[in-house]
Amino acid sequence: MMDLDCSSAPKSDSAEDDRGKNELENSTLSKRARKRLLKREKWLQKRPEKRLKEKQKLKMRKKEAKQKNIVLGPSRKVLKQRRMSSSNCKIRVILDFSFDTLMTDKDMHKCVNQMSRCYSENRRCENPLQMYVTNFNGLSKEVIKKHTGYVHWDVNFCTENYLEIFKLEELVYLTSESDNVIEQLEEDKVYIIGAFVDHNAHKGLCLKIAKEQGIRHGRLPINQYMEMKTRQVLSIDQVFAIISKVASCNLSWKEAFMKVLPQRKGAVPKLQSVPEDEGENIEMSVEPQENNKSDAG
Repeated sequence: MMDLDCSSAPKSDSAEDDRGKNELENSTLSKRARKRLLKREKWLQKRPEKRLKEKQKLKMRKKEAKQKNIVLGPSRKVLKQRRMSSSNCKIRVILDFSFDTLMTDKDMHKCVNQMSRCYSENRRCENPLQMYVTNFNGLSKEVIKKHTGYVHWDVNFCTENYLEIFKLEELVYLTSESDNVIEQLEEDKVYIIGAFVDHNAHKGLCLKIAKEQGIRHGRLPINQYMEMKTRQVLSIDQVFAIISKVASCNLSWKEAFMKVLPQRKGAVPKLQSVPEDEGENIEMSVEPQENNKSDAG
């Protein structure tokens, strides 16, 4: 891996908040910009109260679990001790945020929420993946500020493109349109997930980018292990979770698919694996999901 010019988390944006207050008084701001700044001010004022409610809710949940002898997941203290730097898993995964201009503000928020779930998945692993977010600037950087505590995430946030950070021969772009099936994850490779919600408007874009940049590309072996009643579209966090369960939790592909793919959409295991070209192609671009609350942060 080449030397990185990116940190494990962005610097605090308190200075940016102060600038926002000053800009609010600037009469040269457009009506839309002033409205956006006012909205952020209201959100910042409500944040401490919201955080307090979350802590109270967690305390009650722990109390109820103790009374019912229910084992909860790892504590926040334990999770904070699980760092990428001390992880035995060296598989690197990139969320490529170079698609900001192709999404609406609403879809950009959904995309960032899915990134938040990726981080939540990773921090709960005993041996987390080496997680990178590249092209982290523009709208995506503004949107993520709404996630309390994101500056403390154990994630490599990089403003640069992945081509400026890693060697070309290390990169593998994940795309369902690829004819190459990924049978095994390799530690000397860096797997790229296109971070965008496209509603099928840009089908084949990731494969096109990979070919233009001379990057290897591949798709997950879903068809070898799963029967799909409907055409399955995977979200960013679903792709990340599958890789995480195989690389970090040492599950088989079949076990990972069974845990991640929703059975309500007809995802059931095959009785035996079959050659990949016998199955129906599975789309691996992202779909919009509900903004489920994440415990990231």
